[in-house]
Amino acid sequence: MANTWIVAADASRARVLQVAGRERLVEVDHLLNPQARLQNREINSDAAGRFPGKDRPGGHSSDDEDRTVDHLDEVFAKRVGDYLDKARTQHLFDELVLVAPPKFLGMIRKKLGKEVEKLVAHELPKDLSWFKERELETYFRERK
Repeated sequence: MANTWIVAADASRARVLQVAGRERLVEVDHLLNPQARLQNREINSDAAGRFPGKDRPGGHSSDDEDRTVDHLDEVFAKRVGDYLDKARTQHLFDELVLVAPPKFLGMIRKKLGKEVEKLVAHELPKDLSWFKERELETYFRERK
């Protein structure tokens, strides 16, 4: 029987659950990214840069803040990908189910190693990272 892991993630946390027995899930590990909960103004200490514009009397501001948040999300997605790659080399799972909001799911997908990609059995573009184990069991059981 294949050892299946479910990774339920968003930009602030990734929960790693193992299918144990008959439709039971057990949390194996969790990764946290507390910076994902910070506001842009808490991450960037300076005000956004302003640039003069010909068509705008006051100019316009830099979008560095948005890029900072995206960068932090990508760093966390890489951390999740590295974790899964290490777990794969230790033969801790045989197949993988990825569950994350669409944008973050895409980030994780880009950060997976080629060998881990081969083990992805299913992807679900939803944010279920905040569900408890029993709620996830019910969710997956009802959608079979």
